[in-house]
Amino acid sequence: MAGIKALISLSFGGAIGLMFLMLGCALPQYNSQYWPLFVLFFYILSPIPYCIARRLVDETDATSNACKELAIFLTTGIVVSAFGLPIVFARAQLILWGACALVLTGNTVIFATILGFFLVFGSNDDFSWQQW
Repeated sequence: MAGIKALISLSFGGAIGLMFLMLGCALPQYNSQYWPLFVLFFYILSPIPYCIARRLVDETDATSNACKELAIFLTTGIVVSAFGLPIVFARAQLILWGACALVLTGNTVIFATILGFFLVFGSNDDFSWQQW
């Protein structure tokens, strides 16, 4: 039952994060510019390197692995790019700064949700996301 509660809270967090992203795009006082929707690509791309590394790396070794370190580095680059893109859009005056703040808030919530997903379902116990 604890897994179901975690899944429901993570889905609620994802919905809140996407709400902030949509508010940053669609509110009329922010000129209804939909450029910030490009951060959706970063949401999709961010877990991919770590998922690939988890499939390739043997977890029995206690030392650090180069493949896993590269995956964490690439994931960090993707997350930083997701936070940088709305700031670049605001500096280029494609979107307003209020919309940028809403998108950055949405980024924080979405990436916290993705991190929470890997913390809750990332272990190799009976209730793991790898069984899906």
